[in-house]
Amino acid sequence: MSFFSTAQRTESYQPALAWSAALGGVWVFILVMLGAFTTSIGAGMIFLDWPLSDGSLNPEGWLTDMMMFAEHSHRLSAGVMSFITIGIWFAVWKYDARGWVRGVALSAVGLVFFQALIGGLRVLMDHLHVDLVNTSMGRLFAMLHAGLAQVYICVLLTLALALCRRWIEGSPESVGSRVKALGKWCCGLLLLQLAVAAIMRHSYAGMAIPTFPMSSADGDLLPPYWDFRVAIHFAHRVLAIVLTVALVWFAVVLGKDAAVGRGLRQAANWMLIMLVGQIALGASVIWMQRNPYVTTGHVLLGACLLATTYGITLWTHGRAKATT
Repeated sequence: MSFFSTAQRTESYQPALAWSAALGGVWVFILVMLGAFTTSIGAGMIFLDWPLSDGSLNPEGWLTDMMMFAEHSHRLSAGVMSFITIGIWFAVWKYDARGWVRGVALSAVGLVFFQALIGGLRVLMDHLHVDLVNTSMGRLFAMLHAGLAQVYICVLLTLALALCRRWIEGSPESVGSRVKALGKWCCGLLLLQLAVAAIMRHSYAGMAIPTFPMSSADGDLLPPYWDFRVAIHFAHRVLAIVLTVALVWFAVVLGKDAAVGRGLRQAANWMLIMLVGQIALGASVIWMQRNPYVTTGHVLLGACLLATTYGITLWTHGRAKATT
């Protein structure tokens, strides 16, 4: 029988598929953590070649040099992520009868290879300077690479939820239309905030405003002077305030909707816990002068916050019936 035969395809819950998607969902956060740490210690250009590192899969000294270890382990984990994604797609294509799920799996494969290409261009084109924005072409690709990573997380989470038992076998819940609308707004704001954060991080603007919560040592609300780095940093802080209001509002609306199930309520509680943690880590980044471990935690928790908010929103759209 051909690999692409539809004879074995089903819409029923399949544990092996669910666990493979869960593995991809876990591994992507390992990849994000390693990438964030690499950027936080400034090791993104420790190797000037790609896809190999100093012309090898096992460059000399990478296990003992922190800079080399951070970048090379990120590259190796990206390779593992590619194989996991391809494996998920093969399994979904062969065994899952839902066309939209197979489409998401295929988009995950396309995105993981595009991410790898962007990551390579970040290295190979770093020597080119872009006068218009006064930065290197490599840094521009690094910003795109960081932003697309968040989209990739959402794609993998879509697969993980669509293949889980509760999605396939559970009964739909009636959820108010305001819950669904707020969820989409929160996801959009989070993606915007993470894009701004990527630009800020790769523009070396993480300490452009070195005080917190005020914007100067004199206690000014606004920065005393402005340039691009200060502006993008300040935009990140303003968006954090907007997001705090939006996510709290989203959680309150979810909690007041009598039709919302226990699982979504628990997810909303975790979303708020992550929000508090993210604010604390963001402040600590400034207070601890961009400590690489704190900064990495801030990036990683931001990705987890997006995943949780997106998961709630996806569930209300895919598994819950909207009511007016």
